Amino acid sequence: MREIKAELIKDTVRELFLEANYFIGRDVYEKLKELREVEESPVGKGVLEQIIRNNEIAAEEKIAICQDTGMAVLFLELGQEVQIVGGDLNEAINAGVKEAYTEGYLRKSIVADPLFDRINTGDNTPAVIYTQIVPGDRVRIMVTAKGFGSENMSRIKMLKPADGVEGVKDFVVQTAVEAGPNPCPPIVVGVGIGGTMEKAALLSKWALLRPVGEQNKDPRYARLEAELLEEINKSGIGPAGLGGRTTALAVNIEYFPTHIAGLPVAVNICCHAARHAERVI
Repeated sequence: MREIKAELIKDTVRELFLEANYFIGRDVYEKLKELREVEESPVGKGVLEQIIRNNEIAAEEKIAICQDTGMAVLFLELGQEVQIVGGDLNEAINAGVKEAYTEGYLRKSIVADPLFDRINTGDNTPAVIYTQIVPGDRVRIMVTAKGFGSENMSRIKMLKPADGVEGVKDFVVQTAVEAGPNPCPPIVVGVGIGGTMEKAALLSKWALLRPVGEQNKDPRYARLEAELLEEINKSGIGPAGLGGRTTALAVNIEYFPTHIAGLPVAVNICCHAARHAERVI
């Protein structure tokens, strides 16, 4: 049994959220530059140029890419041969989030009660934590700082099996088009298909962590990703909603077995500040 100190978890989480908020991923950065060169709208091309420059300034000066520094969401793959010592795992994670958002001067956006007493917690905790037990003696920590301009545009629908592929396509495209300029396009569209209602939603969030440009390994789903991306970019919404063909950077689909009577589909939208970082310890 390998022992990992809770303090190491805390320090790693702190570093990852600072990294995610200051440095856009290379996958997103390269895709933005690629699409800038082919964007047909002069206004759209100008918006993409500003987004790219904004990301460069954030990295140079180590400041937040966006004023909405998001809700802290973490996916942990915890090796079954790992023992966390010297503290509670969840407490260590939240301590790392607190340090990152306090020391990094990142906006703190979390309210303690969602409905009645919407008072800011003051340190951007608690984080949303998903933990999966896996073989091995390592811990993989994946973090995303999820802004709510895009989160608010996300949707879930319990389709009928008879709706099939076309029903899925109609729902995903409709969700992206109805979002319009609100999620700060160009967007990344995460799609979860199957499981139960909550599993589909979780899959759609997980899909957003896949690098832009990396397709689903199943060629059927990879083809569907490409078709959805093309349809969304035909909408004309464009960068910042000001027109153009660059409405989405990618559509990423994840799927899971489901019941014979159901076809759950969830769409989780992420803005162009697709902030994520990961580390294995």
